[in-house]
Amino acid sequence: MTIVPSGTQGLPTTPPDQGVGPLLRAWREQRRVSQLELALRAGSSARHISFVETGRSRPSEEMVLRLAEHLDVPVRERNALLLAAGYAPRYPETPLGAPAMDALREGMERLLQGYEPYPALVTDATYHVLAANRGIAMLLGGVPESLLVPPLNAIRLTLHPEGLAPRIRNLRAWRGHLLERMERQITLRRSEPLRELYEEVAAYPLPPGTLEEESGGDPGEEASAYFALPMRIEHDGRVLTFISSVSTFNTPMDVTVAELAIETFLPADPATGKYLHSLMT
Repeated sequence: MTIVPSGTQGLPTTPPDQGVGPLLRAWREQRRVSQLELALRAGSSARHISFVETGRSRPSEEMVLRLAEHLDVPVRERNALLLAAGYAPRYPETPLGAPAMDALREGMERLLQGYEPYPALVTDATYHVLAANRGIAMLLGGVPESLLVPPLNAIRLTLHPEGLAPRIRNLRAWRGHLLERMERQITLRRSEPLRELYEEVAAYPLPPGTLEEESGGDPGEEASAYFALPMRIEHDGRVLTFISSVSTFNTPMDVTVAELAIETFLPADPATGKYLHSLMT
């Protein structure tokens, strides 16, 4: 469960030659907020917002951060807005392997260990796997070595026709769920690396013989009522069923921390939980 670098830190997502006005306007339009509504939220005036967007007025550092907060701009992009306005970045981007991150790394590793035997992993903004527990290693058994060369990518491993995809019994539904999640994140972050990953995995062909389980089980099996979309995956001749949950850090003050996500997989039926516990005894 060693934390590994993803190789994606520092990737620019905003063109550096744009002024802060056009960038703020683009974020406002993307969030579908009017100048008047943004002004009311930020304690300003629609006229001032208009002047900032057209370059007639240079916003203060405080105003840039206030507008970014009310537009839900990601932390990395807030730094880009500050630079475009002529100010220094406010949020550091500390490498995850730095001594300053020791407590964070140790905490995440304890969390992953404590979640065993259930699968859990930590990913960055482009789904590179930074840490994973033995539950994830169990699911990856049989995946070709060519797909396990670092940096591992959780989405690529899941949807690649030689990865987990052939073993996922409800692949069409699970694939749709993952692609929709990526689309939402692309809209939020405007990340070109994430868009490139989306275009890659969306173009993967479905494995031959892919079946879709509309009822959640094989024909003749009793349908189960799940409280969220499950992932049903074959492992050693049996079908395991999981519900996934994604957690992020509250009000992060560092770019690296802001882009971390901890995904955990909870057994969705008693048989899956019992089997996983049997593997650890």
